[in-house]
Formats: sequence, structure tokens, C-alpha cells
Amino acid sequence: MPTTSATAVPTLAAPTLHPIAVQPAVLSADAAPARNGIQVSWASHQDDVRAAQRLRFDVFAGEMGARLNTPIAGHDVDLFDNYCEHLIVRDQASGQVVGTYRVLTPTQAKRVGSFYSDTEFDLTRLRSMRERMVELGRSCVHPDHRHGGVIMALWGALAEFMVRNQLDTMIGCASIPMLHNGLVSGDVAASIWRQVQATHLAPIEYHVRPRLPLPIEQLDSTLDVEPPALIKGYLRLGAKVLGAPAWDPDFNSADLPMLMRIADLPARYRKHFLGA
Repeated sequence: MPTTSATAVPTLAAPTLHPIAVQPAVLSADAAPARNGIQVSWASHQDDVRAAQRLRFDVFAGEMGARLNTPIAGHDVDLFDNYCEHLIVRDQASGQVVGTYRVLTPTQAKRVGSFYSDTEFDLTRLRSMRERMVELGRSCVHPDHRHGGVIMALWGALAEFMVRNQLDTMIGCASIPMLHNGLVSGDVAASIWRQVQATHLAPIEYHVRPRLPLPIEQLDSTLDVEPPALIKGYLRLGAKVLGAPAWDPDFNSADLPMLMRIADLPARYRKHFLGA
């Protein structure tokens, strides 16, 4: 997950929602029809963003033990939020936000000065993709809704957004918790990196370098463990790992740099998400 600084708390303005120039209609405030008791939509005002930030705080700080340097108590807020579009899933019965992603488009990345991933990795080798590349971040789902339906709804909306706005590449940092059997350890992350390096590593021309590498050589990378469900889901969608993980001490995680292209979606997922 993206980190926040451990230094002084910044003063942030209220989030401003920036429509996408290519196809602003895709960011309509109207939610999609509810399915399986949930409804997916793009945040249209500050209250929506605040609800997503509260969910993020509960998951990252409450469950993962992240040290969040936030200007608003009980909310996960950083300077990138002001420049992102926020995708949310609500429980139809309660109205509660139960899932979220934030999306940083190429135009907005230029305005804020970088992608968040630039703070964790040297993305020099991806410079030719930046004009049609978005960054996904702060993905989380409420613990009572981790049955697959929420994440599939999010992915469906993201795929439609990408196609309508003529964007073809998604990047992001996929987190592996450092806490294992009650102990803080990087062995699980090192072992997962060993597995995905052998099966899902991107071509060398797309490799990126972590700015704060997880010390793989000092860790046990032989554990028989499975990647987190979200990472397994990305890999099933055709995502590639761009290199070794970075260590994120604030979020208490190891972050794998990942890239996914619409063109690489397997046929069954292309039909499911795009009807093509």
C-alpha cells in the first residue's frame, strides 16, 4: 500500500474531484444498478471521499497496524487524494462504503508531480507508457464483504473506465503484510517474491527498482505460502510483476510493483468485464 510520511503532519485542502478530459461522462454521479446487494459508483462529492478514507483507515491502521500520518483523525488522507478519482462500493441496505480504489490518471499525475509509485520505485523504464497509464492505489474491502463480489464490482468499473477513456495500462503497489504468526517478518514476502519471480515476471525492459528494497538476501524465501488474494487476482487477470518488492515501514508491508494491461486480459475476463 502507499505510504504516508512519518514527518510533520501536512495541512491538506479538502479533496477536489477532477473530471477526466477524455470521457467525463464515465465519472457520472449516477451509480450502476445494484447487484448482490452492493452498488458501485465514482465519488461525486467530498462526503463520498471521506467515507472511503474512513474505510481505508479502519483497514490499514486497524487491521494492518499501519502508522498513518493523517491530518484528519480516523481517516487515511494523503496529498495524492486531492488529485485522484475515488471508486466506491456501497452496501445497498446500509449505505456503508465497503470497498474502494483510488485512481490517478496521467493528467492528474502531472499536476501532482508524480505517481505515488514513483515514491517507492524508480519507474524510468515505464516512461513510454505514462501517457496512457493510470495508477491504482489504496485498495481495500470491509472484512464483512471479502467474498469476491465487491472486488469484482470494482474491477468491472475500472475496466470500463479504462476502455472509455482510451487508457490501456494500470500500475500499482500490491502489499504483502509483514506480520506473520504474530511476528513481524519479511520471510513471507521474500517467499512470495521468489514464486512470482519464477512465473509472472515482466520482461526486463519494464523492470523497476525499489527505492527502499526489502532485504531479500537476509530473509528465508523458501516458505510454502500463498500470495494474498488480491495479488492472486491480479495475476489471474494477466498482471506482471515489475521487480523485487520495496519495504514500506509505515504500512508494515512489502510492496510488489505490478503492471496490468487491458490487452492482456484473458478472454473469459474480457467477456465478463467488457462483454467482448
